[in-house]
Amino acid sequence: MAGKFIDIPAADSGAFKAYLAVPSAKRAPGIVLIQEVFGVNNHIRSVADRYAADGYVVLAPDIFWRSQPMFDVGYDPESITKGRAMKGQTDIAKAVADVAATVSTLRSRSDCTGKVASIGYCMGGWLSFLAAANAGVDAAVCYYGGGIDGSLAQAPRAICPILMHFGAKDEHIPQSAVEATRGAFKGRSDVEILVYKGAGHGFHCDERGSYNAESAKLAHERSLGFLKKTLV
Repeated sequence: MAGKFIDIPAADSGAFKAYLAVPSAKRAPGIVLIQEVFGVNNHIRSVADRYAADGYVVLAPDIFWRSQPMFDVGYDPESITKGRAMKGQTDIAKAVADVAATVSTLRSRSDCTGKVASIGYCMGGWLSFLAAANAGVDAAVCYYGGGIDGSLAQAPRAICPILMHFGAKDEHIPQSAVEATRGAFKGRSDVEILVYKGAGHGFHCDERGSYNAESAKLAHERSLGFLKKTLV
């Protein structure tokens, strides 16, 4: 299943690209898939295609378009350095607005039922949490979202169901950050925070050395169950 890039109007000015992958069904719920610092690269496109095969209309917006449109790198040390630099140049408020614009575009499509979730990885996991608070998504999935613990003042605004996946051995997100996040949502039965034993940062990505096949499979199955329950 091969997708394509389409244009999405930005709320302030201009337009940005987003990778679109569609299922075989005529109408289906939508997913805004939010990239890591490596851009809408081969891995993110393959994840979008996978969710489309699972039965969702998927849009993966180019978050870094204001600095370098269509930024796309791999996972070698040089690419990691470049990706972190791109993140440092990014206005997060504008990035969240771009996610909101992507949500609106997805909802307006005739092949989308109107129900939309955000799913993000690493930086995208953080943005998925911020989307739950600011972009009007119906549900949010956050994979190892670095930065969530620093944005917990927005937790009361994130009123939709949320599923978060963290690795127990994440070298970038300490368990204290996970517990702080858990504490911010204490009493919320619609927020689930899961920790995967033996998994490190980026455990979902099969192009990274930290890939953990068992944890990735389990997290994906849980994400699909969560989406099926919340996007009805």
